[in-house]
Amino acid sequence: MQWEVVIGLEIHTQLATQSKIFSGSATTFGAGPNTQASLVDLGMPGVLPVLNQEAVRMAVMFGLAIDAEIGQHNVFARKNYFYPDLPKGYQISQMELPIVGKGYLDIPLEDGTIKRVGVTRAHLEEDAGKSLHEEFNGATGIDLNRAGTPLLEIVSEPDMRSAKEAVAYVKTIHALVRYLGICDGNMAEGSLRCDCNVSVRPKGQTEYGTRCEIKNVNSFRFIEKAINTEVRRQIELIEDGGKVIQQTRLYDPNKDETRAMRSKEEANDYRYFPDPDLLPVVIEDSFLNDIRATLPELPPQKRERFQAQFGLSVYDASVLASSREQADYFEKVVSIAGDAKLAANWVMVELGSLLNKQGLEIDEAPVSAEQLGGMLLRIKDNTISGKIAKTVFEAMATGEGNADEIIEKRGLKQVTDSGAISAVLDEMLAANAEQVEQYRAADEAKRGKMFGFFVGQAMKASKGKANPQQVNELLKSKLEG
Repeated sequence: MQWEVVIGLEIHTQLATQSKIFSGSATTFGAGPNTQASLVDLGMPGVLPVLNQEAVRMAVMFGLAIDAEIGQHNVFARKNYFYPDLPKGYQISQMELPIVGKGYLDIPLEDGTIKRVGVTRAHLEEDAGKSLHEEFNGATGIDLNRAGTPLLEIVSEPDMRSAKEAVAYVKTIHALVRYLGICDGNMAEGSLRCDCNVSVRPKGQTEYGTRCEIKNVNSFRFIEKAINTEVRRQIELIEDGGKVIQQTRLYDPNKDETRAMRSKEEANDYRYFPDPDLLPVVIEDSFLNDIRATLPELPPQKRERFQAQFGLSVYDASVLASSREQADYFEKVVSIAGDAKLAANWVMVELGSLLNKQGLEIDEAPVSAEQLGGMLLRIKDNTISGKIAKTVFEAMATGEGNADEIIEKRGLKQVTDSGAISAVLDEMLAANAEQVEQYRAADEAKRGKMFGFFVGQAMKASKGKANPQQVNELLKSKLEG
């Protein structure tokens, strides 16, 4: 039987406010346990929550960026459940009237196409604390530093049909919240976490299958692996005559398996009701207009502009626009070098490889945009070849200076004097007289393959400094002659 996968995602985005959503406690990552938990966060009797306006502004920014309906009258509710890291016995969230309603995201796929994924809603809520098991023998520690941290939970429609599409969607959200400056996107620190709702159904069936939710997946790689693992589990279960039970599961990356955590709750299990301590939030048109005026150029618009302005492919434009810092770096290089395609290649390939090896973000790059742009100018004016440029780039990365300084210091200037190149070629051809005779006796097809040998020998003889185009032209003339 052919199966179709149906995926919907819930992404918990930690908003980059300086204080919590209902108290003045700090939200800095890495503080000592329970050092950033106030009486409000601890749920002490008699304390009252006060809404952080900055969290509201950030949620509205996101809603406007995805062309969503903004709930200008939205309400906070109490979601009641018991857990040791939830001292109040309830979580303040939003249920019936969220701050962000229906919207959509256009996500770029690997084949260059764009897919539209619906966003059902995005609502504000407070985070719970954290249970710590590893450090306590036979006991559990509770750290309430995260309690009250502002979250924007973004709920998608079940529009994704593969793990790769799901990862593309999460990457698009990740880029967007960083562009907007509302979240640092640090998945390792829990700033962006994903719950994956996965089901399968026979191809052609319109009714959804029974879904399972995989909780708190915190890397792009694990999202893809967790979904694929759960899909295999569900298909094998059904094909063996079993039934999928709706439940919450956890993904274990070490064993590459999902395991049951608890049966899936329904909304009525939480006994939602409006929080009596918080008034409804009324967002005025003037507030919306002020935020709309501050929105930056967003990834879809930047991607389209890069295609139109620079003639880049959908894939290249998507990669370069994937983060605000990378897009700014690329545009700075282009402004200096004046060649977008050359700049795109060096930023994505050489610089990308360097950053991956050293585990750095682009804003930590050891080669600045000004340095790279200056080096590309030397390629364009034939001062250095593309091959020598790699040597120059490596030297810039280790702090030897800019391209001009390195070229001068190391004597890497490309030889463009036809007479000098001709002399090198004559010497090289004389040393390979037998191969020259074989070349001249060969047919056209064989000559094409043999020509590369002579080019390689010529570049070796010139220590890579001879202009490759001139080498090709002069070599062809000498061999044909």
